[in-house]
Amino acid sequence: MMKSCSDDTRATTYTNKGPKPERGRFIDFDHITLWVGNAKQAAAYYCIRMGFEPLGYMGLETGSREVVAHAVNQNRIIFVFKSALNPHNKEFGDHLVAHGDGVRDIAFTVEDLDAIVKRAKERGATVVKDIWEETDDCGTVRFAIIQTFGDTMHTFVERGDYNGLFLPGYKKPLSDDVLLSKLPDVGLKFIDHCVGNQPDDHMNSVVEWYEKNLMFHRFWSVDDSQVHTQYSSLRSIVVTNREETIKIPINEPAPGKKKSQIQEYVDYYGSAGIQHIALNTDNIIQTITNLHARGVKFLTIPDSYYKLLREKLKNSKVKIEEDLNIIQKLHILVDFDENGYLLQIFTKPMQDRPTLFIEAIQRHNHSGFGAGNFQALFEAIEIDQDRRGNL
Repeated sequence: MMKSCSDDTRATTYTNKGPKPERGRFIDFDHITLWVGNAKQAAAYYCIRMGFEPLGYMGLETGSREVVAHAVNQNRIIFVFKSALNPHNKEFGDHLVAHGDGVRDIAFTVEDLDAIVKRAKERGATVVKDIWEETDDCGTVRFAIIQTFGDTMHTFVERGDYNGLFLPGYKKPLSDDVLLSKLPDVGLKFIDHCVGNQPDDHMNSVVEWYEKNLMFHRFWSVDDSQVHTQYSSLRSIVVTNREETIKIPINEPAPGKKKSQIQEYVDYYGSAGIQHIALNTDNIIQTITNLHARGVKFLTIPDSYYKLLREKLKNSKVKIEEDLNIIQKLHILVDFDENGYLLQIFTKPMQDRPTLFIEAIQRHNHSGFGAGNFQALFEAIEIDQDRRGNL
């Protein structure tokens, strides 16, 4: 029987933010860049299925001769899909062979870029591209890129007074998609968190990298004694910036009888990387109902989970505002503690490789990450793993 503790008290939270940086501030997630085999088709897929809309384009028609980029957005969420335009682009080619379609870069909006880059250099971070500027008629944006885990990058974006549609070099999309106006709105609002999967025994060193180089701090954690099934388990530590507006859970597998879904990701992605992106909504019932109407496929949660959930809620002072019958029908997971609750659901992989997927999450005075649902989530994923022959 699938079970859920539905109680984040077993997770560990942290109050020590460490020393406050004298200068430089991380504001929020700016955008997420995915390197894919066909950027036009990938962008269209996320628009039609996930409710994004075309935002900006950069390609041959705009003077970009090597790389094409399609930027799409939904409220404050921006995804950028990039592909190589020419044969023999070794950087893109090697990345696609190794990883398939996946997240290349998690960009942060920052203040005082010079101070952030100077500090990262002094602390030993690998600077992939030092500070540079790009300008168009709408102003100037400053950038820098550093290496994080695996082949993943962080771009720092200092926008200043820039007032363009996205970034310099991007123009309006070349055409409209006539289907989009006929599909129901999804209502995803902003990036809640991005999860980075690591090989076994790499989690702590990655967490320490964020603490040292970006002066992030630990926010929340669970270990394999708290989250496990009969087959597999995981450890997770969430790192965040000073203002706690950027949250990155760092996961690693723990030894088990069979292959963890964390290890399956690492095997198919070829290294550490971004396993899923959590997108926040203030009405998950409507969001998921409309995503179903758009054809999005989600993990299936058995009725036994909801039977146990109802029993636990009887003894809790927390009252779920949403209709539990609809929550069960939509296979939405519920986690709660004495202060509030969260609702979350996970898509199936967004590409053929069992790598990147998307989470929708709604929070009601609850800042955890669904520790009470990890076992249920793992067991649901294990059903699909078994179908793929990877359990």
